[in-house]
Amino acid sequence: MIANGAAGGIHLPPRPLHVATTGGPYSSAASSSSGIKTEQSGLSPNDARSPRTKQKRNKPTLSCLECVERKTKCDRARPCLACVKRQSGCQYTAVANLIASADHKNGRDSKARFVTKPLSKIRKTSTGSSSTITSPVTDNGWTTIENRAHRKSMSSNGSSPYLLSNVPYSQSSPSNVFGIGSQHPFSNYWTCQGGLPEVISVMPSKEQADILIARYFEAVDPVYPFIHRRSFYADYERFWSVSQEERGKTDASFIALHYAMYALGTQFMPFPSYEERSQTAEFYCSAANQALRVYSYLNRTSMRAIQAMLLMAYFLMNDNHASDAYAWAGIHLRQAYAMRLHRDPDIVTPDASVLEKQQRRKLWQAVFHHDTFLTVLLKLPPTATHSDVPVESLADEHELSLDGLDTCLDTHSRVENLMSINVIAPQACEPLRPALPHHIVDPAIMKSDVAFMRSMWHLGNLVQENFSSPSSLSLPLANSPRHKDSLIAAFKRLYKSFPTHLTTLDAGLLQQQAGSHPRATRQNLFLTSNYYHCLMLLHAAENEAAGVEVNTKCALEAAHEAIWAFFKLWGLYESEAGVWWVFQHRAFEEALLIAHLLAVPLPPLTTTTTTMSQDGNGNGNGNGSGVAGMVTGYEGVCAKAKEDVARMLEIMDRNFRYGGSLEMHRTRKEVLKEAFERIAI
Repeated sequence: MIANGAAGGIHLPPRPLHVATTGGPYSSAASSSSGIKTEQSGLSPNDARSPRTKQKRNKPTLSCLECVERKTKCDRARPCLACVKRQSGCQYTAVANLIASADHKNGRDSKARFVTKPLSKIRKTSTGSSSTITSPVTDNGWTTIENRAHRKSMSSNGSSPYLLSNVPYSQSSPSNVFGIGSQHPFSNYWTCQGGLPEVISVMPSKEQADILIARYFEAVDPVYPFIHRRSFYADYERFWSVSQEERGKTDASFIALHYAMYALGTQFMPFPSYEERSQTAEFYCSAANQALRVYSYLNRTSMRAIQAMLLMAYFLMNDNHASDAYAWAGIHLRQAYAMRLHRDPDIVTPDASVLEKQQRRKLWQAVFHHDTFLTVLLKLPPTATHSDVPVESLADEHELSLDGLDTCLDTHSRVENLMSINVIAPQACEPLRPALPHHIVDPAIMKSDVAFMRSMWHLGNLVQENFSSPSSLSLPLANSPRHKDSLIAAFKRLYKSFPTHLTTLDAGLLQQQAGSHPRATRQNLFLTSNYYHCLMLLHAAENEAAGVEVNTKCALEAAHEAIWAFFKLWGLYESEAGVWWVFQHRAFEEALLIAHLLAVPLPPLTTTTTTMSQDGNGNGNGNGSGVAGMVTGYEGVCAKAKEDVARMLEIMDRNFRYGGSLEMHRTRKEVLKEAFERIAI
């Protein structure tokens, strides 16, 4: 047996300390000497050493060509994650492919595909400083709600400073993750032997169901338009036309979708009291959950099952069960992956109809949208990160196509036991019944919906990579001032590419639009809220180690537009604004950030003139449209921001629709009041 090194008597020649190179990585041999080179070039050794020229580092490019050209971070996977999200071709140089293949053969290819990998310095700090914690401060610089001390910094590299409780570092008993929704969201009204007929037996009357479904398509469908109304109503009318016995044989996932839509429709209906509305809606959601249990949703799925589960997640958030909604979303997202909704339908289901392919794209966009923007609020890792569905494939000509309307959806869109009766003996599809007027969507509305979904999809791609992933790992959003400027520029370029009707900020124009195109108005407000919320966080981001500072003035201006999206929604659709948890929580975060920015005295800035418009009701925007009101200098921006916080507190105090006596809303109000009292101006 031969040992390694000197112990085995093997004498290796000494490795040269420096080898001069003049070409590529394979252009010079290690055994060539400097004397031979100088002799060939006609120079003496002394002449060769005297003009000491700076040599470039001969390092091969290992990133893909697209990332090198865009100057973006590349994880060097095949394909890399950045190219997958951009939906661009991912190519490497021959040398990069050679090195990657050699690393794989030698077992060095152990780098996992991280969306964002934490820095070693941060990892060491987080593990080594745990013993020095002397106060109940979370890793974001905010104390717990019990102490409610002021923040120690405005650093953006922590987890959410807006969650209303914090998970203990170590606790043997179960923890309520977000401090809300402590009770199980689905009450059990069901017997073990009842099955689907028992669930169907408690359905509302056809007249009541029609009202709830119509309310759903009025209030919810505009901002989450992933259900094809024509095909849904065809199955809906068919269900109500058969006998009670035949209804018991209906696909359980469709019954779950029924009840999920009833539950959301009920949330947006006027009731004498909040408790009565909440109890009725929760009963319908419990029925949807029972229908999914009958369907056996954990080992089989379909597009209707995922649609029902996605709507139930939004219901749970509106019902003050954000913890349950986050956990529930993990199930339907895994089911979406299992059904390969994240894949381009032209690749995985080439034989499907044009309509079914379009529905697959719309449902994946809805799952992606829910995951991305919920994790932004909760500062938790995004999960819908891998997809090759092109955003541009979500085209309006697919929506307008009649291909597939005479056949069943779900033909290719279900995953279940291969020995089930539905696979062995598929049910024959029935032709659609004649459509009623409210079943058909105007082609102009279809095109507007597709434009809205594509805009939110593009925004979600940018937000997921630059907000959700870094925030979930307590990483700074920007690693240099130049990086921060480039991110802000990227967001603004994307916003300029959106259709005009989705970017109008003038409150007067939106009020006019609400009368003629209420669907587009709701879409405008949701897009505006999401975009300016992220822009606000980006301007407020800081990284002291890298010299990244808070841009207070721009952060306040972005926060103004973001919170005014909520105020406009409240003015136009007050009952809806009191239901949407995501809109309320974003507005609360914006008001709280404004208060904390104004609580830090800053030196006066150079006087500039910022035009902020107002309509007759005081509704403002920062793009100079409408009746102009001049607000001069940084002091004027701060005064306007302080008014925004005061208006938010007024809504919380005087409007019962904002949440009644719910604990979460009371806590939000208390926290914001304390922050408002610390404002320095």
